[in-house]
Amino acid sequence: VEEARQKYDQPIEVIEGPMMNGMDVVGDLFGAGKMFLPQVVKSARVMKKGVAHLIPYIEEEKEKNQNSEPKAKVLLATVKGDVHDIGKNIVAVVLRCNNFDVIDLGVMVPAEKILEEARKNNVDIIGLSGLITPSLDEMVHVAKELKREDFKQPLMIGGATTSRMHTAVKIEQQYDQPVVHVLDASRSVSVTGNLVSKTLRDEFVRKKRQEYLKLRDQHESRSRRKNYLSLEDARANKTQIDWESADVKKPNNLGTQVFNDYPLEEIRNYIDWGPFFIAWQMKGKFPDVLEDEKYGEEARKLYDDANELLDRIIKQKLVKANAIIGIYPANSVGDDIEVYADENRDEVLTTFHALRQQSEKRRGQPNKALSDFVAPKETGLADHVGGFAVTAGIGVPELVKQFEDDHDDYNAILTKSLADRLAEALAELMHEKIRKQYWGYAPDEGFTNNDLIREKYTGIRPAPGYPAQPDHTEKPILFDLLNVPELTGIELTENLAMTPAASVSGLYFAHPESSYFNVGNISKDQVEDYARRKGMTVEEVERWLGSNLAYEK
Repeated sequence: VEEARQKYDQPIEVIEGPMMNGMDVVGDLFGAGKMFLPQVVKSARVMKKGVAHLIPYIEEEKEKNQNSEPKAKVLLATVKGDVHDIGKNIVAVVLRCNNFDVIDLGVMVPAEKILEEARKNNVDIIGLSGLITPSLDEMVHVAKELKREDFKQPLMIGGATTSRMHTAVKIEQQYDQPVVHVLDASRSVSVTGNLVSKTLRDEFVRKKRQEYLKLRDQHESRSRRKNYLSLEDARANKTQIDWESADVKKPNNLGTQVFNDYPLEEIRNYIDWGPFFIAWQMKGKFPDVLEDEKYGEEARKLYDDANELLDRIIKQKLVKANAIIGIYPANSVGDDIEVYADENRDEVLTTFHALRQQSEKRRGQPNKALSDFVAPKETGLADHVGGFAVTAGIGVPELVKQFEDDHDDYNAILTKSLADRLAEALAELMHEKIRKQYWGYAPDEGFTNNDLIREKYTGIRPAPGYPAQPDHTEKPILFDLLNVPELTGIELTENLAMTPAASVSGLYFAHPESSYFNVGNISKDQVEDYARRKGMTVEEVERWLGSNLAYEK
């Protein structure tokens, strides 16, 4: 860059000429599938560092320098209550590589801030991101606010829980301007380009609206076709467990165990690398992806970079991992799980609330609820339930900021994706301790890491917000029981996302027949019953379970 600066009349010409030409090549190769995401993010790092070197020589704003004639200005935000932004950060990098001017508002951004910044910066497109299910409702709210304030910008929707169907059914109809779901970062350039193109926009928008209309029709006809049992009938078809002959193991240790500053050297042995490569848009099973004909070379480089960074994190103690686990006396009472203060079982500490599948099943298939896996109170059996919360995110924001201050998006994103893997690995490690030691119902199990990834062990650890218990409002009950914030540093946002973002929490069930399942859609009778059991209004429950309702609110 310095050599080029001395050859050109104006330093700005270095950016407008060779640097932007290079990024154009990167963008074209990525779009053609000949270059992969890690390379794109590394290229963006070169661009950023080059621009940073030239800034002292240029008397104009950095944004103008990076994008002298930007195609369009795009505002990105992770919506209120949500702290996850790896995907959004990747989209920002990819768009910048393609000469878009990106304003990234960060995480937990309320609707009024999104509207205010969109207006102030006169942006061309607004992009919303989110991971947890309440974010879906927050996106609907933002769309309604955009319409109320008469905004004209197209809206892009992205994030792990979002989908074309949800965008078509819930969001698009709330806003008069184009609303488009973006599957991943690789699609963001073509979608953004189409939305700002004078020649392509109208036809692109027309096709999207037709596509979403068809999706709404499919959704309605599917909803009509699906048969739902009454809650009473669903309960009558619960999981059949022979409790009379059940071997209910008394745990070796009751109460909580805290593991703060857990050694990362041990945690790394439990990492499932598969989702790491998926986050970097390299599809394929690990370790096969390292030898993949298409991705192999770059996947190996990424894997080496990740492990090199992990070595540094461990050696310099840049990130801390904390965990808490607990096991308590418990019994099921209907679809609830009562947790007791001690083995006398006369003082109820708290109650977890299960949701039951209501869609009609084939003969012999039960309508499951998590409470099915805990011995009913009337059996007189002394059963138990466990809970956990782990994080590998202590110190991550500070490390990410260091990289971002050094114009290094690549290592910033790598840090976040590594922290996510470490958190999941710590959850896996703690579950093994529960099975073999603290509950001790499988003391002799000997599984490889691959076996653990394939969940070959006995018992499950479902998390609130996931298919077997889609209700995030069960999280505060767990956090209060374990005293999670005080003992681990993990907090809940107003929409019940965990912060630090690299955190996992859930319950432990030990029964051999316990299994993961998808609650799916539920009917109004269960919503009313669930609201009564939880002491919430029906409207509150409908808000938290919006994407699980078998009826229109």
